[in-house]
Amino acid sequence: MTTEVKRLIRVRVEKGATFKRDGYGKKRQLSDSWRKPRGQHNKQREQKKAKGALPKPGFGSPIAVRGMHPSGFFEVLVATATELEGLDPKTQAVRISGTVGDRKRVGLQAAAIAAGLKVLNAKTLKSATEKEKAIPAAKGSATSKKETEKPAKIKATDAPAKKGTKKVTVAAPESKKAPVKETKKAVKAPVKASEKPAKPNAEKSPEPAEAKQNAVTKPKATKKTGSEVKKNE
Repeated sequence: MTTEVKRLIRVRVEKGATFKRDGYGKKRQLSDSWRKPRGQHNKQREQKKAKGALPKPGFGSPIAVRGMHPSGFFEVLVATATELEGLDPKTQAVRISGTVGDRKRVGLQAAAIAAGLKVLNAKTLKSATEKEKAIPAAKGSATSKKETEKPAKIKATDAPAKKGTKKVTVAAPESKKAPVKETKKAVKAPVKASEKPAKPNAEKSPEPAEAKQNAVTKPKATKKTGSEVKKNE
């Protein structure tokens, strides 16, 4: 696309206008398609301000780019491969009809690209052979998913079986509990040995105190002699 064509397309965009019929937006049954206003007091016909422009020669696009696609090519609607013959890749581009199915569209699109034509509505489609290859691959992925799901189910069934069944997994907690008991016994043994000497000390501690009191009190309780008894009488 030359610079002159680009400039003319830019001019066409700048001076373009959208002509809408009078009453569009006021009534739901009226479309935006253009209708010439014919009323005697119609504001759009009288060209009042903000009532919408009327089509006039000044709004036309340049002749060189009239009907041209913004990409710089003239569109050609194509439905079969025979219609691609005689087209110029420099000035014309192809638009595949919407009535063409995917099966025929693959070959038609490939033929247009091979001829050097630009496809305005190109799509990425898989051929029949690629689809056939994709089917076994999808089946293989489905089977692999099932295989991966089976061990998960087995694990789910193993979880409740640990409580009552005699499986290898049950032996693990028993082996763990055995050393715990040994450690408890080892801890209790020195505690008992330390407690035994502590008791006699606690019991013996009051005995010497009582013995001392008895020793002190015994000399006080001396027997009175006969002379002393007589004196007291």
